[in-house]
Amino acid sequence: MTRLQLEKNQLFIYLVAISLGLISGVLYPNIGSYLEAAVWPLLGLLLFSTFTQVSLTHLRETSFSPRFLLAAIVGNFVFIPIVVAGLLMLAPDDPAIRIGILLVLLVPCTDWFITFTELAGGDTQQAITFAPISLLLQVILLPFYLYVFLGNEFTVSLAHSGMLWAFIGLIVVPLILAWATQKFAEQHPSGKKFINYLAWFPVIVLALVMFIIASSQVAIVLDSLALLPSLSLVFILFLLIVALMAKVLSRLLHLSSAQGRVLAFSFGTRNSFVMLPLALALPANYELAVVVIVFQSLVELIGMMVFLWWVPKQLFP
Repeated sequence: MTRLQLEKNQLFIYLVAISLGLISGVLYPNIGSYLEAAVWPLLGLLLFSTFTQVSLTHLRETSFSPRFLLAAIVGNFVFIPIVVAGLLMLAPDDPAIRIGILLVLLVPCTDWFITFTELAGGDTQQAITFAPISLLLQVILLPFYLYVFLGNEFTVSLAHSGMLWAFIGLIVVPLILAWATQKFAEQHPSGKKFINYLAWFPVIVLALVMFIIASSQVAIVLDSLALLPSLSLVFILFLLIVALMAKVLSRLLHLSSAQGRVLAFSFGTRNSFVMLPLALALPANYELAVVVIVFQSLVELIGMMVFLWWVPKQLFP
């Protein structure tokens, strides 16, 4: 199996991992408590391997279309937060669910969308160029967004949890290590081989993380099944709205069809697994936030299967 084939089949892999995790959690209720200790090291490895695939060392040298960059930044970091604010009105009135939705929908993906862009015949170079800019902007803006949406509730959650340390330890530190690894790879061929080897890790490690979370949170997942239809509505509407937003912005800024496809996948894919550490670090009564993020990632992946047909054939032919 090639890496591209692995990524194309990731939805099936994650569904199997979650199913096995739920079955294991029901049959062996204590298994989750033994496996939970592995979640944090796995998340660190997941984020480090993901960040190494985003070009961080040559940001100043990359060439990009100013109009495309304007559309991508304004769409992701101005218009989408407004869309999310509207969709929150349709979500269950539960603080854990609300923070889960905010964490997962406010930050764009920095790696999956490149793969989907390539599969849909989009401008992959523009996608690669935007990825590190997107990553840096979301790291800077996410605390601001959460404070605007949640106010004192977010401040209290942050003060009573390891959320800040999770952000530093599992996002900032892997980001710095990824940058250092890329600098090393510029001078040493072994570094390039190492980065290519790490490209296999995100799908495999995320499947392991989903298995452990499903097995350890099985009781919460089963208790929250009634919430899934309303969450499905929020996440499906999000995909439809942002796809149409990509079409409108593309027309207004006179972007090519290939660039429009990049916008559609950038707006549609969210950084779900990068937000998982923050959700896991929330206080004990916020476990539902983790369920929300995992469920959104599954809805998104199914949505991307539809996007792979709809975007190049209908939305941006």
